[in-house]
Amino acid sequence: MEKLLKTLGPVCAIIGAQWGDEGKGKAIDMLAEHYDVIARAAGGANAGHTIVVKGKKHVFHLLPSGALHPNTTVIVGSGMVLHLPTVLEEIRTLEEAGIDVLPRLFISEEAHILFEFHKDIDAAMEELRAARSGKGIGTTRRGIGPAYMDKAARRGIRMGSLKDDLTKELEARVEQVKHAYGVTVDVALEQKHLAEARKVLAGRVTNTVALLHRLLKEGKTILIEGAQATLLDIDHGTYPYVTSSSTTVAGALQGLGLPPRRLTSCIGVAKAYCTRVGEGEFLTEVTGETGDRLRERGGEYGATTGRPRRCGWLHLPDLRFSADINGYTQWNITKLDVLDEEETIPVGVGVNADGSVKFENLPGWKASTQGVTSFGKLPKNAQGYLTFIEKQTGVPVALTGTGQGREAMIVRE
Repeated sequence: MEKLLKTLGPVCAIIGAQWGDEGKGKAIDMLAEHYDVIARAAGGANAGHTIVVKGKKHVFHLLPSGALHPNTTVIVGSGMVLHLPTVLEEIRTLEEAGIDVLPRLFISEEAHILFEFHKDIDAAMEELRAARSGKGIGTTRRGIGPAYMDKAARRGIRMGSLKDDLTKELEARVEQVKHAYGVTVDVALEQKHLAEARKVLAGRVTNTVALLHRLLKEGKTILIEGAQATLLDIDHGTYPYVTSSSTTVAGALQGLGLPPRRLTSCIGVAKAYCTRVGEGEFLTEVTGETGDRLRERGGEYGATTGRPRRCGWLHLPDLRFSADINGYTQWNITKLDVLDEEETIPVGVGVNADGSVKFENLPGWKASTQGVTSFGKLPKNAQGYLTFIEKQTGVPVALTGTGQGREAMIVRE
């Protein structure tokens, strides 16, 4: 691990390479104890990072999952949209687990507040899309898109205003929201949530850009925690079936106020196969018995929504695209053990003239890799699978997940 940490340097980002749910939380959790600061930059409660520690599952939606480590400074950046009851719930859940995150939590005054009416607008818009075209985008209905719409329209309310009386601002939205979406803004409920959050969070809202740069000058190290993933990026993803924020490393730096030259490494996280939630293209998707087998072995149900994920094989052109966009210095390949029972493992390596996927069939290993922590102890075909990914993408595999637990990880120095 020491050699890897030296390679990663003082400012490392961990970014999803596919459509999210790659298992970023585990690598973040493993590396977080070696970094002074854990920072999340963008997105909202549509994210879900699951960490399993000593058999206990911790699910994070807004707070960085690296917050589990008691000595880390936790920063929530300006690119985020925050549903205040969810923030408070996560703080309480951590407290119940014996983790006091509040004294070391710093929330950007530039981050935007996501209100209940944003969630209602989200649902109304999704239902309208479905009525018009027969299907929606497949949003989590957590209000993310509408909150970013308000931000872009310059009528959003930032966390820096939490200390203020926001009655006039909320009342000004009532007629507009009702007229545009048929949604009723419950001003009293929003005020209640604001008051509850004000009691807990008022002292935790600050200028996080200035804080981050001061910490860097003091020689502190920073781990940037990505949310969602590259193929869901609002600009570079499979539009329109994407999220509403920038999910790349460039978006993360923007959301934290860090210059690109500060970044010393970027780990791309990809499953050994692939999954997707919601609508949109998925060239290597498999259904029927094979898809069900991957879903059950991988526990592929959304951490945020509980929805069953669509499952399929790895698609190397997507990984190469993601590596180009983000400049990955290392891969973290997760859930290798899910493929343990496969006789043959198809991998998408390109697209045929007719638009169908060109597959290369790699031999399976038909042996357990669960809990293996040494590359040399993997079956030869499992080693070959990882080496194939390295050669095809030009990026080394530094981390390989072999099970749910915190310790089930192969680290290649």
